[in-house]
Amino acid sequence: MTISHQTLQGLLEDSRQAGIYHLPLSGQAALKAAAVAAAFAVFEISLGDVERIDAVLQQLGRELGFPGWYGNNYDALKDCLSDLSWCEAPGYVLMLSRAETLAAENPAALRTLNEVFAAAIDDWRVAHVPLWIFYDLRADGLATLPTLA
Repeated sequence: MTISHQTLQGLLEDSRQAGIYHLPLSGQAALKAAAVAAAFAVFEISLGDVERIDAVLQQLGRELGFPGWYGNNYDALKDCLSDLSWCEAPGYVLMLSRAETLAAENPAALRTLNEVFAAAIDDWRVAHVPLWIFYDLRADGLATLPTLA
């Protein structure tokens, strides 16, 4: 199914729909173009096929430009994701790649990471600001946006 650029942009702008999704390779360019057209901050982050959550948290902090006090832990990740005042935008898209090793070797850590993402998404939703998390992997509990399938 093909979706128009305007339809995808409208979906991304709806904070009620924001969440954690699988993003097939075929939909990545369209998603990024729609997010950029909406003036969203877009972050493409490779998790580097690591199995250790501490390395993942460090990579997220580095790629997202978190402040020096970021402590490479779940609480600090939640705090920083819930206050992106250093990168003000009408919405945020995180496109995460190469998380397969973490998913296979440390599924509990991936679940906790997604719980932190979900909590930050909920925080932004209250302010009507969409925060979207997209993985390029197919993992338990990750749906694909029907428009990108």
